[in-house]
Amino acid sequence: MSGHSKWSSIKHKKGAADAKRGKLFSKLARAIIVAAKEGGPDPAGNLALANAIEKAKSYSMPKDNIERAVARGSGADADAQAFETVVYEGYGPAGVAVIVEALTDNRNRTASDVRHLFSKHDGNLGGSGAVAWLFERRGVVLVDSSVDEDELTLAAAEGGADDVSVDGSTFQVTSAPEDLVSVRQAIEAAGIAVESAELTMVPKTTVQLEDETQAKKVLRLIDALEENDDVQDVYANFDIPERVLEAVVA
Repeated sequence: MSGHSKWSSIKHKKGAADAKRGKLFSKLARAIIVAAKEGGPDPAGNLALANAIEKAKSYSMPKDNIERAVARGSGADADAQAFETVVYEGYGPAGVAVIVEALTDNRNRTASDVRHLFSKHDGNLGGSGAVAWLFERRGVVLVDSSVDEDELTLAAAEGGADDVSVDGSTFQVTSAPEDLVSVRQAIEAAGIAVESAELTMVPKTTVQLEDETQAKKVLRLIDALEENDDVQDVYANFDIPERVLEAVVA
């Protein structure tokens, strides 16, 4: 998982920079609106909303923006009714499994866009269930590895985390989806800064990408998919060795 979690950390830093342009905030707000619409405005009783808010906080989305999105979703807002969740599955270069989660108000447009991006970047869009079995939904909190591992492990355990692993410059704390919020809160209560906290699809097995050319192709596909306005999240089961990752993202 080394290259994969390292990429998650790089992607989060990149996302934080993108947030300044507003595009990421729009996607985060859309997820909050839909979650509030479907499950109500109280995060304590709406796991999807709680996790959408956690992710928004990870990218420093202003509290006012979050509250407005919750209000829009829990009110009679036509925007929330228009969106639906759609999941696409396929394979990228080198047989890397890819899951794309989108919130769209036009299923045909999004399907066409996603299919085009897979094809353009040497991938193939598959049917429902094509690769989902290769992943499991988990809560993942990333913390800088400069913190004391024993303190982090203790705090994470108190919050209900299952595992703490170190990967280069990052600790990865994993938990059941329903424990993500409590894990983050426990870590922060211990005075430890959190880089990101969000639900993700963790691969059960990974495809090792030792070749820089193949690694670049896979990351181009991931980037292209994430740039799409309707796409919320992209998950893939690649593992790029750190030396290769540093070369291709430099």
